[in-house]
Amino acid sequence: MRQMILSALSRVYKPVIGSLMLSLMSGCASYYSHFAMFPAENSSGEPRQVRLSWQSADYPGWWLTGDKATPVKVETQCSDRIWRLHDGDDANLASCGEGIRACGQPGKDLVAGTEEPATGEIRCVSINPTDPAARVAEVGDKLELLVSCTPSVVAEGQGSEALNFDYLRASSVPYTVYVRKVPRGSMQARLPEFDESVCDAE
Repeated sequence: MRQMILSALSRVYKPVIGSLMLSLMSGCASYYSHFAMFPAENSSGEPRQVRLSWQSADYPGWWLTGDKATPVKVETQCSDRIWRLHDGDDANLASCGEGIRACGQPGKDLVAGTEEPATGEIRCVSINPTDPAARVAEVGDKLELLVSCTPSVVAEGQGSEALNFDYLRASSVPYTVYVRKVPRGSMQARLPEFDESVCDAE
C-alpha cells in the first residue's frame, strides 16, 4: 500500500517539480541580443552591408548549466542567402570541423581560390577560426569572421522572381567585427535594417 501511495504521489508531483525546475532555470538567466553591421563587398565586388545576429542566455557562475546561445546568422545586403554558424554545443552539429562554423552546400558553394565544389565537409564561414573550442555563448564584443568560399551561382530567375545568392567576399584574412550586446526585448535590441533601395536600384 505504501509503495502504491508513493507511486501515485510521484505521478502527481513529477510534472510540478519539472515545471518548477524550468521556471528556476529561466528565472536565473539573463537574455541578450547580439548583432553587428559592417560594410564590405560581395563576391561580385559590389559594396554591401553585412549583418550578424544571435541570441544568448547567460547564467550565473553558480548555476548548474552553462551559458546558451543560438546559431549566428550572417546576412548580406540584397542577398537571399543566409549563413547559420553552429558550434560544438549545437544539436545540429556541423560536419566540417570544430569551432563556430558553417559548412559548404554542394551545388551552391565553391572553395575560394580553387573553384572546386564545396562539400558538406568544407568549412565555408567561421568565427574566431583559430580557436577550435570556440562557442557562440562565449563570443565577446569583437570577433573574427573568415569566409573561405564563394557562391557557385550568384543569381537565378528574372524580374520579381529573381533570387540573389551572393554573399560576403572570401578573404584569407578574417574580417574584424565589433558586436553589440543588449538586453533582449529592449528598445536597443532592434536589428539594424538593410537599405533595400540599393537592391531595387540595381
